[in-house]
Amino acid sequence: MTADDSMLQDPTGTRILVVDDEEDIRNVLVEHLSDAHLECTGAPGAFDALNKLKKHRFALVITDVLMPGMSGTELLRHIKKHDPDTEVIVVSGLMDLHTAVDSLRLGAFDFITKPFDLRTIWPVVKRALEHRRLVLENRYYQQQLEKKVLERTLELNDALREIEESYRVTLEALVASLDIREHETQAHSQRVREYALTLAERLGLEGDELLQVGRGALLHDVGKIGVRDSILLKAGPLTAAEWEEMKKHPRIGYDILRSINFLIPAAEIVLAHQERWDGKGYPNGLGGPDIPTGARIFAVVDTLDAMTSNRPYRKAQSFQAATEEIRRCSGTQFDPLVVEAFLTVDTESWVSIHESVNRVHQAQADFTALCRM
Repeated sequence: MTADDSMLQDPTGTRILVVDDEEDIRNVLVEHLSDAHLECTGAPGAFDALNKLKKHRFALVITDVLMPGMSGTELLRHIKKHDPDTEVIVVSGLMDLHTAVDSLRLGAFDFITKPFDLRTIWPVVKRALEHRRLVLENRYYQQQLEKKVLERTLELNDALREIEESYRVTLEALVASLDIREHETQAHSQRVREYALTLAERLGLEGDELLQVGRGALLHDVGKIGVRDSILLKAGPLTAAEWEEMKKHPRIGYDILRSINFLIPAAEIVLAHQERWDGKGYPNGLGGPDIPTGARIFAVVDTLDAMTSNRPYRKAQSFQAATEEIRRCSGTQFDPLVVEAFLTVDTESWVSIHESVNRVHQAQADFTALCRM
């Protein structure tokens, strides 16, 4: 028998206690209710019954009301307080409606008056025991259901974490391949993701919204996969025609990502990441709050990373210089509220993120080179 089976086959379900100060009535009930399946015990009063209840659990107590020392009603109240699963049948020699109602209110299963016919006792006892069994079974199955739901929930959460990790690795591999193609922006996508998450948290974003901001920042340049190398890697300034082709990359990135359900919110950020607060950006000329929040956040941190990273045509500028430029462009290029939140983050924090991402990127590059030897 398993532990679960033993819970259903409760041995207390066969144990009955008869409490009555009249010995003849008590003995008759004990004898009448005792058989091969029921263990019936008598007690001459409430105090003796309490001692027995301390030593054993009983499925059913049949108690008289009027007894010396403690009444059956008081005993009922004590039983229900300490073991609500014990059923109680109250017996009284008085046709007292108040006592009957009070007993039922306190949790008695039934109320029987004396004198009673022994043939009427047994059906009431059977109903009381059956009621207790059903209550316990229902509780057991409810607990088992809750246990299974919890187990399945934990399994689902584990599976979702594995999927999430798989997504993360896949997306980072995609971005890394783009960074390798565009040599001058090594680790740029990883840095702006970390910057964007920091700024988004400062603005109060959390949960899935925060996750999508990180994905949008990481994948913002995925559309450059559709831009020719002769334009993407051109050392000098772009011609007007080349610049028009370069400006297509937000739309290309959006078209790539929008067919992937879990990336649809990030795709909206990718599409709008070159829009400006004053409406002079591209591809749709959005302005103000029409620009997705994630794209407004990205615009600020993208400028931060662009100015503080080395490029073939110029050296990196200081974080102080980048901060001043972002402050200056508040209300034109950038959302003023996003800039305000950006300025609450100290410069040392931005520098720390920059250096941390670069260290990880360099370690990965060193490991890859070692594997190729």
